[in-house]
This record gives sequence, structure tokens and C-alpha cells, in this order.
Amino acid sequence: MAYYVGVDLGATNVRAVVADGEGTLLGQARDRTPRGPTGIAVTEAVLGVVREACGEAGIDPSEAVAAGIGAIGPLDLAEGAVENPANLPDTIDRIPLTGPLSVLLDTDEVYLHNDTNAGVIGERFHSDRNPDDMVYLTISSGIGAGVCVDGHVLAGWDGNAGEVGHMTLDPHGFMTCGCGHDGHWEGYCSGNNIPKYARELHEEDPVETSLPIDDPDFSAVDVYEHAGDDDFADHVVKQVAHWNAMGVANIVHSYAPLIIYVGGAVALNNPELVLDPIREQMSEMVMSNIPEIQLTTLGDEVVVEGALASAMTAGTGDRSRL
Repeated sequence: MAYYVGVDLGATNVRAVVADGEGTLLGQARDRTPRGPTGIAVTEAVLGVVREACGEAGIDPSEAVAAGIGAIGPLDLAEGAVENPANLPDTIDRIPLTGPLSVLLDTDEVYLHNDTNAGVIGERFHSDRNPDDMVYLTISSGIGAGVCVDGHVLAGWDGNAGEVGHMTLDPHGFMTCGCGHDGHWEGYCSGNNIPKYARELHEEDPVETSLPIDDPDFSAVDVYEHAGDDDFADHVVKQVAHWNAMGVANIVHSYAPLIIYVGGAVALNNPELVLDPIREQMSEMVMSNIPEIQLTTLGDEVVVEGALASAMTAGTGDRSRL
């Protein structure tokens, strides 16, 4: 019996699944992504959830024949590691992944992808339509996209194609992104940066609001929970939606997808407030064919499902290899 491992390393959580050759899940495990002290702690968390998932599946890790990893970026594919991740503390400068996991599983068949590339592999692998031109966009702690053009998932020479969250949308650079650069899409619309953006907007125009602007725990959740009941929250949501629509329009013009699947916690928890305004603004921003825009079909499983599909299909997610 062949067994396969899928890993999703995000800025908030790390999880692993184990499946048999039919893709039936046999075990899974989840943990919080460590905030340090170094990247090795994150590596150990990855190995820990893989061991736990294998234990639940009733197998030894060495019985797995292949593994796929969907990870936050940026990646160093040659070294099989994450380098200086934008959404983790500065003390975490390097997270080794493929080497340690290869040792644990006793296999060289370990495939590392940007998490959004794993997402588009997952969508393509599981989609009934299986279009050759599609995008998986995540709006979560960060923003990124996995892109499939003419049936090929775009990875780039270093694995970092699809970092659309670091497109410059605002040439005035009102907000600084977590990567340190100004004006990036992620600096305005990611879950980590929406509360910072709201604070900056409120400082410019300190209107009365029920949002807990001064609370250190103020989050994107507060903004969306108050939408519809608070004028300032509505203003923030509208501004974020405008930047999101600009970013999606850039994706459409760059890659001409037939469909864009959207996932990530911000979108999954607020689909009407996130997706509807994007759809409404496409005709005003796009000069070419407008794709279908919908929530991911795989929920918050999309990255780990894509990583698993990658393991089962020699790293590509192409079902014809099965």
C-alpha cells in the first residue's frame, strides 16, 4: 500500500494529512505555527504534525512514498526552504523543509510549492471542470495567487511566481507591507494589515466609530463584524474592496483565467463583503474577458489538499499521471 503526505505551512497554522493511493484521508494533525525563536522551531512543528498524522493513520513515517508541501514564501527552491517570511517575526529568517522531511519520511520525493501554487494544484486536481487557465487567490494573513496558464502551474525559477500581494497598487505608498515595501496590495487588504490600514484611515479622519481602534487586539474580524452597523467600518470595507478589485483586475490582465477561486480566512469568513464588490467592479476595471469569481470549492483544506495532490502526481497536480 502506498501512502502520501500533504503539508500546509501557513503564517498561523501548520497541518499535515496522510492518504492512501486512492486519496482517502487516513490521518491528520494541526498545530499553531511557532513565532520563533528561529526557523528551526517551525521546521520541528512541521515534523511534529507529520509524525502525528502518520500515527493517526497507523503507519510509520518511513512508509510514505512521497510528500507535498504548500508553504508561505518567499521560497528558496534550490535549498528547499522558506527565506525571510514576511508574516512571521524577523528572528525567523530561514525554515528548512524538504531536507528534514525527506529524512523523516526516508524518501527523496518531497515537493515544495508556494502555498497558493499548492492551492491552484488542489483546485485543478479536484475540479470537475479542470480548466487549463485558472487562478487560486488567497486573502488571508497575506495575499498571494497560484496561477495555471495553458495547463501549466507557474512556479518561476525560484518558486515565487504568483506573489501578487506584492504588486504595487498605490504609487503613493500610503501603507507599508509586511515585506517592508510601500504600496503593496497586501499592505492594505491582508488580514494582518486591514486593522493597520483602518487605524491610518481613522487618524486621517477621526470620526466617531464603535471599532476598537485603540485596542491592541483590534483585528480584521472586528472590521467585518461591525460592517453594516458602523459607518467607519463600512468605509474601511469599501476601501479594502476597491484595492482588492484593482488587484484582481491586474491578475485578469496578466493571466486571462477562465475562473478565479478565492480562499483564505478573510474571504472565507466574509464572502459577500469580499467577493461581491470585486465582481461588481470588474466591468469598470477590466478591458478583456471577465472570469468567473467564486469561493474556493475546498474551503480551508485547499492548500493541504493541493500539497497532497502534488505528492500523488509527482509534484504537478496533473491527474493524467495517476
